[in-house]
Parts: sequence; structure tokens; C-alpha cells
Amino acid sequence: MKKVVIVGGGFAGLNLAKKLTNNKHFEVTVVDINNYHFFPPLLYQVSTAFIEASNISYPFRKLFQGRKNIRFHMGCLIKVIQETNTIITDTGELKYDYLVLAMGTETNFFGNQNIIKNALPMKSIDDALKIRNHILLCLEKAVRADTLTQKVKLANIVIAGGGPTGVEMSGMLAEMANNVGKKDYPEATSKVGHIYLIDGGPSLLGPMSTKAQTEAYKVLKKLGVKIQLNTLVQDYVDGEVLLSNGKKISTATVIWASGVIGREVVGLPKESIAKGRRIIVDEINQVKDSTNIFAIGDQCFQTTDKNYPNGHPQLAQVAMQQGTLLAANLNRLEKNKPTVAFSYFNKGSMAIISKYRAVVDLPKVFFSGFFAWMVWLFIHIIPLIGFGNKLKLAFNWVWSFLTNDPTLRLIIRRNKEDI
Repeated sequence: MKKVVIVGGGFAGLNLAKKLTNNKHFEVTVVDINNYHFFPPLLYQVSTAFIEASNISYPFRKLFQGRKNIRFHMGCLIKVIQETNTIITDTGELKYDYLVLAMGTETNFFGNQNIIKNALPMKSIDDALKIRNHILLCLEKAVRADTLTQKVKLANIVIAGGGPTGVEMSGMLAEMANNVGKKDYPEATSKVGHIYLIDGGPSLLGPMSTKAQTEAYKVLKKLGVKIQLNTLVQDYVDGEVLLSNGKKISTATVIWASGVIGREVVGLPKESIAKGRRIIVDEINQVKDSTNIFAIGDQCFQTTDKNYPNGHPQLAQVAMQQGTLLAANLNRLEKNKPTVAFSYFNKGSMAIISKYRAVVDLPKVFFSGFFAWMVWLFIHIIPLIGFGNKLKLAFNWVWSFLTNDPTLRLIIRRNKEDI
């Protein structure tokens, strides 16, 4: 059996592993820094205390039960050694016949050290829980603050980035402020703090249709979100966000959703790395100048698809489709059959804006409002792994939306200096 090592258990890597289940040609090892798979599109709901982290997470070892040819290795990739077909992780070394890099992206702070040190990214379960803790702690401090200036700083929230993550986060925080904050923290939020959504482009939801962009802007403005377009967050110094238009915002909370960059892979030649640290691959996702290394998902840069000559969008559907096709192509390689070039089938995109409001862009159709919101809920429950996860999430969603008062506002794993 050929050894297939998949680094990364996200949409791309997990889909590939599942398609290779019980395949007599391959012994598969999935490597991930976490011992669980999670569903990134719903991280913002964890960070706003709307759903439990366990609702969108599932242990790899539980998932791989009964899959005789799949194993899990918990560790972080340190280096690829092509000469010996070996990878080094912080927990050991692994040999491979085929190596698949599916590590995704990490937050791009564009080298700003103050932003790196003080802003809050949202790329993992840990990040989401840290944001939840931070926001709740700030509200507790705001309640105790002696001056209006202190209360404003602690209650203000700045979100950098007006893509789907920034829009969904600002909408959920606005709902939280209107429905929960006024009841739990009346001293801290009543006509004091604001939610600011900052984006350097001319519109929100840049990759989506004009109708979706207009709807998002209209709904968020109605919720009270302060939107500033064509504006960059340039720095964050001494509790003040410095904007490119010369204005400043006093805040203790900056949530960074303003860009991503591919995770670094030490051991690959510089010639195989493109802009944004994405790995250059051919039509079957084989890494440039390699014979047995592949990259799939957000981490790869593929220009062979005639419909996407400048690379594919970094979306879950691209990652899943690439994982599925690579599994088929690995089988074809083992059987000396011709491989099939990847071509992305665009199923559309969507974003939730607020309670009962969402936008859905299909290839030829756009719709919004309550029906779009229901479609969003349905689509986001289906991919969750585990029947129990789907039931728990559906129940939690229904209850939280009906009551406008979720009960997950728990400050956990706090540091003494944060109190």
C-alpha cells in the first residue's frame, strides 16, 4: 500500500481522506495540529456566544473509526524533506509516497506589529473563544468603569474587513448588542458603544453581486453598525484605531477579518510559491517541480482552469471539489490511467447578515431576506459531521433565535490580569 500523508484536516484534506476510505491501494495518515475537524463558516457564532464550540467540531479519531486504512497524527508540520520523502512535525517524522498539503490559510496582518500583538483574528476555535472571552470581559469592565470615556472605549468594537466574515460578525454583534447587551449590561451598552465595520474597498461583500452588497449595507446600517468604506485600518496604538482617512476610534476590541495568507511550508522551492504564499499547482493539483507532492484547497494556486485563469476563490466548495477529484486521480495514477484536470463547478455563495436576513448568490439567481436566511441555515447544517452535531446545532439555533437570549455567555479560561 502506498503511504498518503495529508497535512490538514479541513474541508479539502478531510474530503480527500473520506474518498480514500478502505481503498486497498493506500494507507492514509491525516496530520493536523488539532485533534478535531471544525466548521469555519460558523466560527463567528461561537465568538458571539450564540452556539457551542462543540456544535461545529468533531474528533478525528471518532470520525475515522471503522476506516481501516486511515490513521490520525496530531502534530504541526515543521518541514518537508523531498529528498527522503519525509515530513517532520513537532511530534515526530512521517514517510510518504504521496504528500498532500491542505493546511489552508492564516490571518494576514500585513506585517503590522501592533495589529499582530493587539488585534483578534478569527481562524480557529481558540480564536473564537478568545474573542468571546474578550468581549464579555470588556463589558464587565465597562460596567465598573468610572468615566464615560472609559465606558465608550470598552464598549466600542472595530471590525477590520467587510467580506463575509466581517459582515456576518458585525451583524451578529449588532443583534447581540440590541437584544442581549441592553438586558445584561445596561450600564455599559445603552447609547454608549458602537460597532464599526471598516473596509478598504468601495463596497461590502466584495466578491458577491451588487444586489448582495447593497442589501448587506442597508441591513447593517439599520442595525446601527457604523460602516466606513474606502478606508483602511492603518494601526492600533494605545487603545486607538488609526484610519487612513485620518480619523481615530477609541476601542479595546479590534477584530481582524481583513485578509489571509497561505500557511508556510518549509522545504518547498521558492519557485513553487505564488503571491499570498499560495502553492503553485498544475491541473491535477500537483505542486510545481515535484513528482509526488500535491496541494489542495485555499493553500493552492491553480491557473489551468479556463474559467479561473487568476486562481480559484478561497472557498469551501473549491476545497471539497479538489479533494474529491484528487482522490480519483491518485487512483488513476496507481492504475496507470489518464488523470482528469480540475474544473471548479460554482454552486454560488451566500452570507448571513442578521437575524432572518441573508443574501444568496447563485450563478443566475439572487435572493435575500427570510428565505435566503433559511437556505443559509439548511446549507450550513448539512456539511456538519455527526448526526448529533446537526441536532444540537438546529435546536440551539431555534431556541436562541426565538428567545433572543442564548445562555452561552460564559467567560472561560480567563487570565487573572484580564479581570
